[in-house]
Amino acid sequence: MPTRKRPSGALALDGLAFAAPLVVGAVGGAVTAPRIPTWYRGLDKPTWQPPDAAFAPVWTTLYVLMGIAVVLARRADPGRSPRTEAVFGLQLALNLGWSLAFFGRRDPAAGLVVIILLWAAIAATIAEFWGTRRRAAALLVPYLGWVTFATLLNADIWRRNR
Repeated sequence: MPTRKRPSGALALDGLAFAAPLVVGAVGGAVTAPRIPTWYRGLDKPTWQPPDAAFAPVWTTLYVLMGIAVVLARRADPGRSPRTEAVFGLQLALNLGWSLAFFGRRDPAAGLVVIILLWAAIAATIAEFWGTRRRAAALLVPYLGWVTFATLLNADIWRRNR
């Protein structure tokens, strides 16, 4: 079976694509962490909220899965890559936007708007990846599940703290 020759610099671009979600996670974490012991702990939250210690490992895992997924999608169809990466980039920007809105601005209502848009962007990314490489799309399903849960949590926090 012949191997497909990859363009020069493709490995470096794959590395950047893989790292992008981790960088977004680090920036979002830097915004979030100082607000947890102060503002966030003072909010009225539902009893079904996971413990604070659960969030970092879950998000780290999801960011790694995102990185793997985007690299797989890029490699599967380099000609389609710009559109694939644009859709992926939109959901990544909204991911960071949620941290900035919810924690940075301390605004659960703004966070709710952003997370609903994020959910739609993740679904669009899964659909885009499905047309490129199904395994890449499948790697984003836990992310969509977690953001679905986070949307419900955000909505309940907003409702309780209006």
